[in-house]
Amino acid sequence: MTDFFELTTAERLEALNAAASSSGRQPHLLEKDIWVVWGLRQLFDGPHGSHLVFKGGTSLSKAYGVIRRFSEDIDLTYDIRAIAADLIGDAKAPLPVSKSQEKKWSKAIRSRLTAWVTSEIVPRLRKDLERQSLPASVRVEDNKVFINYVPLTAGTGYVHPAVMLEFGARSTGEPNEQHHIQCDAAAYLPMLEFPTATPQAMRAERTFWEKATAMHVFCAQGIFRGGERFSRHWHDVARLDAAGFVDKAITDTAFGKAVADHKSIFFIEKSPCGELIDYHAAVSGGLQLVPDNAALANLASDYQHMVDDGLFLDDVEPFETLIDRCRLIQKKANARP
Repeated sequence: MTDFFELTTAERLEALNAAASSSGRQPHLLEKDIWVVWGLRQLFDGPHGSHLVFKGGTSLSKAYGVIRRFSEDIDLTYDIRAIAADLIGDAKAPLPVSKSQEKKWSKAIRSRLTAWVTSEIVPRLRKDLERQSLPASVRVEDNKVFINYVPLTAGTGYVHPAVMLEFGARSTGEPNEQHHIQCDAAAYLPMLEFPTATPQAMRAERTFWEKATAMHVFCAQGIFRGGERFSRHWHDVARLDAAGFVDKAITDTAFGKAVADHKSIFFIEKSPCGELIDYHAAVSGGLQLVPDNAALANLASDYQHMVDDGLFLDDVEPFETLIDRCRLIQKKANARP
């Protein structure tokens, strides 16, 4: 088979348009997906692959096939036991025991992670791009690496021609399991060879609680620190519920407790009136997934932006239907024994 990247520019564009016609997906999203999988392959085939865990919405899309939206960036955890073995010692649960220790750990890990990304990941990606003569470049911002590729086509501008690899290193990334990942276009162009990857992916049950607690904080604060595209979490949680992962996550209390333990140390948040947001309460009967007033309007606006740029792969439910589904998930999670 011919490698997709060995085609001429005109041939690659023709292939993307053919896959778009067959799949009903936007060509600029199929193109970015190829770069997402390429990035995953380079990372997990590299010398540090065994210490990395693929997580977040893109893992739900690419590893589990749960969500029906395009997820464009790569969230990764570099095992804290690999980067900070001298700090955590032989602790079974690698969590700081005090606020001062958390500050010490976080400062050291942040410095080490930035140095590791700059000295190990960036040069390797640049070398791989050069070796394969690919039309892309790499830049770094602290713990984020951007693969900026020359786009063959574009949408409305909501999706940028860059894949962000965002690294964290304050957890183990467990539980996780290995998955084989392919490009979305591959199913429609069997005569061409596309990148594949086999990463360790965070279990979907834990990802549910990661997202649900982020949504809980948004509901308490009325803002989302992650910037635009935050409505993706509501879509993802609804799809996780439809696939049965929510029931598994709320039945096995270990998933929620692990997330609450971790966020209570490393991601302390306060409500507008200054009260600490209680993650343990959120995972044990006090979860809020539906915001009020202006926050709900902002959520609806962001959701519409995603719809307009074709990020959903199927006909998507109206925003009101999505919120009703999340309200039921909230009720179910809070009613568990």
